Amino acid sequence: MIRFSFMDTIRGGHTIHGAHKTLHFHFLAMNSSKIFSQTHFLSSKLMGYQIQCLNPQLSCRIPNIQPNLRTRRISLFSSYKNVNAEKKQQPSSTSTLTEAKVTESDTYSVKFETLGGCKLGISRYPDFEYDAAGGTGTGTGTKTMNDAISVEFDIKTLYIPPLSTATTKFLGMRLPPFLRIDIVPELFQGSINQESGQVDLKFKAKFWFSIGSIYKAPPLTVQTVLTSEESNGKIKRGRGEKLNKEGRCSLVGVATVEPINDFFMDSFLSLPTECLANLNATISFSSATLV
Repeated sequence: MIRFSFMDTIRGGHTIHGAHKTLHFHFLAMNSSKIFSQTHFLSSKLMGYQIQCLNPQLSCRIPNIQPNLRTRRISLFSSYKNVNAEKKQQPSSTSTLTEAKVTESDTYSVKFETLGGCKLGISRYPDFEYDAAGGTGTGTGTKTMNDAISVEFDIKTLYIPPLSTATTKFLGMRLPPFLRIDIVPELFQGSINQESGQVDLKFKAKFWFSIGSIYKAPPLTVQTVLTSEESNGKIKRGRGEKLNKEGRCSLVGVATVEPINDFFMDSFLSLPTECLANLNATISFSSATLV
């Protein structure tokens, strides 16, 4: 009896296990030349998975079963994708950290405080002497491309003292106790350059004039740019002072005041007319804390 084993995948008896083909070939004793011819014949037939022995009684057929390697290939490909996905996620994390650092270093908390020695003027009347000490407001600032800081103040935190007998003088005398002008800000934002000291802040507010409980006029709307430079109108003008190292500055702004359809106020102030604001203030910055 002679036993043939092909590429270590054919083992055992006549049965086939999984992807392994097992086969025994029995031959009658014969001379070596006949054995060689039979072996050559069997080898040529194995390529088509059909084997025919010279002995008709030993003919057999091997089904065409191929190893299933697909699962292993998918697993390898999946692992490769996972590795690539992890590598792609790493730069994203680095980018987020860099972005957070830039945001943190270029964002500021800004505090605005008004001081004494201010002036307010309207129409052709002499200016009011105005002590605005105690006014305050907070906001946020972001550094821009030209190294200025773009600031926006929270109107809810912005307080400017009213013109009253406690804060205001006209021609050297205190305002009568029953006269009062409340200032209600609506907008306060702009740019501040710490290097040059230039400040330009858009300011919009309503001025409410009242005489005790007897009379309350419609509000006067004032909109201007408070600047550390020069502000000129037709009848009013002023010059501010740049922001210094201590954060102090003087801001001026000329605005046009339109009629409010109130006979007394329109006549008394000769509306439309111009008004002038001259505010001494301090502006301070601190690094914002990211949440």
